Amino acid sequence: MTLVDHAGTAAAIELDNRYAAHNYSPLPVVAAAAEGAWITDIEGRRYLDCLAAYSAVNFGHRHPLITAAAHAQLDTVTLVSRAFHSDRLGPFCAALARLCGKDMVLPMNSGAEAVESAIKVARKWGTDVKGVPVDTANIVVAQNNFHGRTTTIISFSDDPVARGGFGPFTPGFRAVPFGDADALAAAIDEHTVAVLLEPIQGEAGIIVPPDDFLPRVRRLCTDNDVLMIVDEIQSGLARTGRTFACEHWGVVPDMYLLGKALGGGVVPLSAVVADRHILGVLHPGEHGSTFGGNPLAAAVGTTVVSILQTGEYQDRATELGAHLHAGLAGMAGVTAVRGKGLWAGVDIDPGLGTGKQISLRLAERGVLVKDTHGQTLRFAPPLVITAAEIDWAMDRFAAALASTS
Repeated sequence: MTLVDHAGTAAAIELDNRYAAHNYSPLPVVAAAAEGAWITDIEGRRYLDCLAAYSAVNFGHRHPLITAAAHAQLDTVTLVSRAFHSDRLGPFCAALARLCGKDMVLPMNSGAEAVESAIKVARKWGTDVKGVPVDTANIVVAQNNFHGRTTTIISFSDDPVARGGFGPFTPGFRAVPFGDADALAAAIDEHTVAVLLEPIQGEAGIIVPPDDFLPRVRRLCTDNDVLMIVDEIQSGLARTGRTFACEHWGVVPDMYLLGKALGGGVVPLSAVVADRHILGVLHPGEHGSTFGGNPLAAAVGTTVVSILQTGEYQDRATELGAHLHAGLAGMAGVTAVRGKGLWAGVDIDPGLGTGKQISLRLAERGVLVKDTHGQTLRFAPPLVITAAEIDWAMDRFAAALASTS
């Protein structure tokens, strides 16, 4: 019996397919409850979550400190917009700024909003501070990037699925191969205001750059008076064994873009974090968000920052990540493993099936992952996972690779 042969599951999926826009192709699993690293579907079957909502659930489903903060805030105030101050916004921004070693925070909601906001800030900084003539700024990005799916962001994507039929596109971007510092240097000119990169490319298949790449990017940005913007929306907040992935290379950007796990798996919350001479270019009326920095999200975000300050989850990602990677590397049918910490891109021998087929076989065996780019699976379990649970998942992964159904 397959997952969709269950009546309740089939009915729920049919309802989704009828009324929800088809902008995703989900696995046939209908979540009804979750705790820690486990999801329970409407039939009562349990699955080990090895995706963690694309790193939005780094600290596990329904982390007790995070849910307690959310419950407490629900009893006081949840939204006043930025038309007024709230007693939660300042403490959140101060805590996050300290965590990043920066001066200021621009709170938003989704990761894509953080990226869009950073683009606006970089262009404004270029005009007001660097002196780039109006409407001439350019931003250098990496090929095979993933920063979201808004119209401006897909303007510098090279994913044909994300772009097809959605033009015309926003100008002002130059794409170079990820990991090629020489190409990046050649793309910078007097009108370049920023370089925008993922320190490890997520959607592309967990692509780790050469060790000299990010340090060279940092030097190029400094030498050319260009902002280095690092998108840590998936890679940040302990996922790779560091608070920020760029710490693996000793790099501090001018601007951090954060999201996903910042909301603790409870609320949408993102942020642009930078020093005052950068974020200070924004003035009232030039940018905004009704829900950005709302009291509920700020209370959750403050709790997330406090959890990160202990270092527990960074250590877990380092130790358990080594365990995960060791298990994956020795797997028959796996042709490559990339990543850091509890984040791995796993290439599958095409003779064994596509990434989507293997992810379906894994779901049948109680493990949830997601495919990308045909033959790659992404493993990114909540950081509360145990070594025994990783071993359990690896046993089922081996069985899925060995099976034809």
